[in-house]
Amino acid sequence: MSQLFRRKIYSDTDTSTGLLRVLGVWDIVFFGIAAIIGAGSFSSLGEAVFRGGPGVILLYLICGFACGFTALCYAEFASRIPTAGSAYTYAYASFGELIAWVIGWALIMEYSFGNIYVAFSWSDYFTSFLGRLGMHIPDYLTCSYTEARKAVQYGSENKELLNAWKTAPLIGSLKFIVDIPALVINGLITWLCYVGVKESKNFNNSLVILKLGVIILVILVGFAYINTDNWTPVSPATGTPSFMPNGFAGVMSAVSGVFFAYIGFDALSVLSEETKDPQKTLPKGMIISLVLCTVIYIALTLVLTGMVDYKKFDGVGDPLSFIFEKTNANVAWMELVVSFVAIVAITTVLLVFQMGQPRIWYAMSRDGLMPARFQKVHPKYKTPSYATVVTGIVVGIPILFTDKTFILDFTSIGTIFAFVLVCAGVLLLPAKEKIKGRFHLPYVNGKIIFPVIFIGGLLAFYKWQPEFFDNLMNWSDPNEGEFRASIFFFIIINLILCVVAFIKNLSLIPLIGLSSCLYLLTGMSHENWFWFGMWFLIGMVIYFCYGYKNSKLGKELKKS
Repeated sequence: MSQLFRRKIYSDTDTSTGLLRVLGVWDIVFFGIAAIIGAGSFSSLGEAVFRGGPGVILLYLICGFACGFTALCYAEFASRIPTAGSAYTYAYASFGELIAWVIGWALIMEYSFGNIYVAFSWSDYFTSFLGRLGMHIPDYLTCSYTEARKAVQYGSENKELLNAWKTAPLIGSLKFIVDIPALVINGLITWLCYVGVKESKNFNNSLVILKLGVIILVILVGFAYINTDNWTPVSPATGTPSFMPNGFAGVMSAVSGVFFAYIGFDALSVLSEETKDPQKTLPKGMIISLVLCTVIYIALTLVLTGMVDYKKFDGVGDPLSFIFEKTNANVAWMELVVSFVAIVAITTVLLVFQMGQPRIWYAMSRDGLMPARFQKVHPKYKTPSYATVVTGIVVGIPILFTDKTFILDFTSIGTIFAFVLVCAGVLLLPAKEKIKGRFHLPYVNGKIIFPVIFIGGLLAFYKWQPEFFDNLMNWSDPNEGEFRASIFFFIIINLILCVVAFIKNLSLIPLIGLSSCLYLLTGMSHENWFWFGMWFLIGMVIYFCYGYKNSKLGKELKKS
């Protein structure tokens, strides 16, 4: 059993010399903005607003808070282990091989499945933009087969999907419905990642500057059309104006859409071996990009919920252009500009995720847990070429038969789970010698402070929402039953953490990060957990059939 939790000891000499170190602090910041400000703001934000109403701003604050403390934990690991692999590498050093595999497998899910959703979003905005220019692609070439079939099966009012099913040509008895734009952009981004990180960096930075400029324009123009009454709509349940019209459970039900906006920042740690002075550069870049993006998201949410009634965002996949349509603010030129820049923004997300995935496989292959071909570096471009091509295939094939809703939930739960283990991993790290110029996570003894914060916060929440706690054990409620059960287990786990923190003098910052991420998991449904469990099970089969037997660390320990 102990062999499953064998830990790898990393040193500054453990980095590969095959990858080029070309990224500076602001390159990391721009890659962070590229990953975080993209599909989350231009696509999933609409669904989040519909579920949570104006109160979804609280969820952005919660997610930003959780990710902020998680980023500090990532930064601590990055300062100790400047190698490619992100949370996978960090888990290998703190938890051991089995948990490292679990994290690596979760990250494969995050980047691969995340990019499927982003490719779908890119296709939606691209076809919408062409439509505004008077060019039309047949509907059956702009959506997936699964989406069209579900639209017909469940009586959707989406005209494009229904028309795609109606007009699609037959190949034998099968309707030919393929999202061509999603497949094309996936292929182009894969090629760009293949030819080099330097080229990707320059391309990314120029697009990020354009994207930020237009987002600021959206905020400035949008504030002129805000109706403050929209921030306190009438609650369907109580019939009174409320910042959270669907209750706090409604806000938390939007966690997948909101958290999806943040999953990109951990991709930055994957670029360790292509970053100059990663112990200093990566922590700065991660934290700066996270703070900037959180402020931007809050401002965007205020604009959206102030301009348009939250109920109108049902099924809206392009919320930033939607608020300027004729039926809303009626600013035609902004509608066109936003549609174009959304294509740019989502392209940058594709780029960062598509760069992150091959480097996870690269790191796992180098440790013997994946086949050796995944660590092959192109002799000319100095990129993990084989892993990059495989990534393009892994993202491209599911585009043919998956749909966005499933992908969004599936991606978010895997990412939050990885964040939980990163924060917990920092608690297991031994103290290190302080070296000038490197990031050092401040140690604040959580012995007393963490129990006071958690129990005090619990009492404050009880005073704010007493009726929720009065019904905490009523898990059969069809609307809030799952959330109540999740909160119950969240409270139990955190009370255990309070006891352990008191006994072990645990560090406060990773404790808060761990507790915050555990809270985000309370917004996940049982379907999310089921499919995550299935993915986890497949990963375990692969590990025990291949990884455990071929582990380089395992072979080294046997020799010694």
